[in-house]
Amino acid sequence: MAIRTDDILFRAGLGKGLRRDLNGALEQVMPVFTGSDHPDFPYRSALVLTDALAGYVDEIIHDMMLRTGGTYQLFGGGAADDARFSETHVFMGTEAHTDAIVVLEMLSKKPLGLGVRHGWRPSSPPLRVTEAEGTRLISLNATSAVEAFEEHAHATGQTFSRADALPFFLHNVIGIETGDGYKLRVPLTLNADGSISCAAEVPVGATVHIMVADAASACEAAREAAQAALAGLEGGEHAGSLLFDCAATRLRLGRGFDDELKAVVDALGSENFAGCNTYGQIARSTGQFSGFHNCTAVVCAIPL
Repeated sequence: MAIRTDDILFRAGLGKGLRRDLNGALEQVMPVFTGSDHPDFPYRSALVLTDALAGYVDEIIHDMMLRTGGTYQLFGGGAADDARFSETHVFMGTEAHTDAIVVLEMLSKKPLGLGVRHGWRPSSPPLRVTEAEGTRLISLNATSAVEAFEEHAHATGQTFSRADALPFFLHNVIGIETGDGYKLRVPLTLNADGSISCAAEVPVGATVHIMVADAASACEAAREAAQAALAGLEGGEHAGSLLFDCAATRLRLGRGFDDELKAVVDALGSENFAGCNTYGQIARSTGQFSGFHNCTAVVCAIPL
């Protein structure tokens, strides 16, 4: 998709070396935010694409919001590598970079709409995260993470195999209570010590549930995200949209992912959208879930 209009100003920035120096990478990219210099473009948004395997995405989004005074809505996701989880790249211009973040500032005379939905619901009792290190979930309710998942599998009549845990994980993700819904985290790999590596950080002390969804709820979530994005145009005409959904959702749904795309088409009334299956989705805006998500549909509607 190419976007060309006199009603939106675009400016791109690149930050490198996330793993080595997070603050330094942010310092490199922050000059992209020039909204205060353009009062005639009052609506401020930014597309954020990052190397999620480098980590720190929640911290990045939080810091960006603080440094910009909460005046931008942020959307985007973590670059992917066809489910190898080895090395991901972002690009700006003609160059691709790993361990990096790119930001596209979009200053507009008209509002851009942002919709965020995931369609997952709690399937387990509440569990307390009693030990975690970054993306590694070590214990829930003071027992090893793997034992908590095995107990849940037994209670719900599912099969859990330590030798091949990913199929179970894709249908049983972690939902972190936020007070405004649930922020999702996808378990990816089972470690020899019984800990579970997730697609993003799970904070110690958080209350979580093991969550469940099906193809119908995934499609409905995407539909609702698209509808919310259109509503965010505040009556303006829709030119096209950007869609970000999870690589795990595509793996879980298989060919059924086409039904999710059809739901977006139906809601938008248009096939004019493009997007990515990402390692985590970014959405930060007033009235929306905040920060970094997994298994979540994020739709940004662009005005005509």
